[in-house]
Amino acid sequence: MVKKITLANGLRVVLAPAPGPAATALILVGTGSEYEAARVSGISHFLEHMVFKGTHKRPRAGQISEELDALGAAYNAFTSQECTGYWAKAASKKLPQLLTLLADLYLDPTFDAKEIEKERGVIIEEINMYEDMPMRKVHNEFTELLYGDQPAGRPVAGKKDVVLRLKRKDFVHYRGATYSPKNTVVVVAGNFSAARVTKLAKSLFSRVPAKKAPKKTAPKEAQRVPAVRLAYKKSDQSHLVLGVRTFSMFDPRRYTLELLAHLMGGGMSSRLFQRIREELGAAYYVRAESDLGHDHGFFAISAGVNNPKLSEVVTAILAECTRLIKEPVPANELRRVKDHLLGTFLLGLETSDEIAGFYGDQELAKRKTLTPSEVSARIETVKAKDIQKLAGEIFRNDALNLAVIGPLRDNRPLKTLLRFPK
Repeated sequence: MVKKITLANGLRVVLAPAPGPAATALILVGTGSEYEAARVSGISHFLEHMVFKGTHKRPRAGQISEELDALGAAYNAFTSQECTGYWAKAASKKLPQLLTLLADLYLDPTFDAKEIEKERGVIIEEINMYEDMPMRKVHNEFTELLYGDQPAGRPVAGKKDVVLRLKRKDFVHYRGATYSPKNTVVVVAGNFSAARVTKLAKSLFSRVPAKKAPKKTAPKEAQRVPAVRLAYKKSDQSHLVLGVRTFSMFDPRRYTLELLAHLMGGGMSSRLFQRIREELGAAYYVRAESDLGHDHGFFAISAGVNNPKLSEVVTAILAECTRLIKEPVPANELRRVKDHLLGTFLLGLETSDEIAGFYGDQELAKRKTLTPSEVSARIETVKAKDIQKLAGEIFRNDALNLAVIGPLRDNRPLKTLLRFPK
C-alpha cells in the first residue's frame, strides 16, 4: 500500500513499497522553466546542475558524486517546464545514505561562484549539443511556435546570452522564491522499512521553514490561422513536428488523448508508422504524443523525413487525422491499441525508480495518486466514439501548427498544405 505523510511545513513524503533488491529516493520540486522570468530563463536547469557542486557539509566539488558512486548508486537529476527532480537508486540497505545525500543537496547547496563559472561552460556545451540534434531541437521550435516569448515557449536549458549573465545572487534568489516544502514531494520506492524511512525523512526535512509555494501564470493562447515555423539547416533529412493545442492534465479526456496518440504513433503497428514508414518509405522514425501541463497542453506528431517527401508526409499525416474524425476506430484495432498501451505502461513500472516517478509526478501535480490498476481501468473505459469525438474537437484547420528543421527557407508551400482534407 502506498502511504503519504505530510509534514507540518507542508512537505509530502510518499512511500511506495515494492519487492526487489533495490530502492530509489526521489525529490521532486514544483518549479521549472515555466516559473522563470525572461531575464533568468534557464536558471532552473542551471541550478539543478549546481546543487551537485557542493553543500556546507560536502563543500568540495565532486564530493557528492564520489559518495554516491561509493554506494554503488545510479543517480541523476532533471528539469522540465514544471518540475525539477533529483534521484538516486541503490541496493536497499543503502537507502538511508541515499536519502541523506539527496536531502543535503536539496536543502543546503552553497552555489560557489567559482563553480558557477565552470559549470556555465558545461551548460553552454549542453545547449550546443541540442543545437546539433535537430530531432530534439525541432520540439523547441514547435513550443516556441505555439507560445512565443512566454515561459512555455522558451527552452528549458535557456539561451546562451542569458546563461552567460547569471550570477550567484540569481541562484540564491530563485531558489529562495521557488523551492518550498509546500511544492516538494519526497518519494521512496522499493524494498525498505516504512517505519525507518518515515523517521529518517521527518528528521531530515521537518526543519525546513514553511513558506508559500510559487505560482505561475498560464500561457496566453490565441490562434486563428494555421502557423508554420522553419529553421534552416543544411541536412539530408527534414525533422518536423505537426500538432494542435489541447487541454491540461486535469481534463478527464486525457486518457482518450493518450489512446489517440498511441493509435496514431505509439508503436510499429500504429497508423502513422505503417503509413509513413512502411508504405511511403519516407521516414525512419514517426511518433505521436500528448504533452499536458498544469494549465495547457498539446498533441504532436514528429518525424524525420526524406527531404523531397516532406510535403507528401505532411499531407499523409493530415489525412490520417481526418480519418479519425470520419471513421470510428474498429473494435479489434482499439483492443490491440489498448493492450499495447497498457502493456508498455505496466512494463515501465518494473523498477523502483519508475515506480517513484509514477507516484511522485501524480502527487506533485494533483496531490493525490491513482494506482496502476486505477489508471488501467480509466484507459479501458475509453470507447471508439470518445476518440472520434475528441479528434473532431482538436483537429481543426485554424489550430494546426507545423515546425520544421531542414533545408527550407520558404514556408509558403507548407502553409498551403495545412488543412485537413474534406
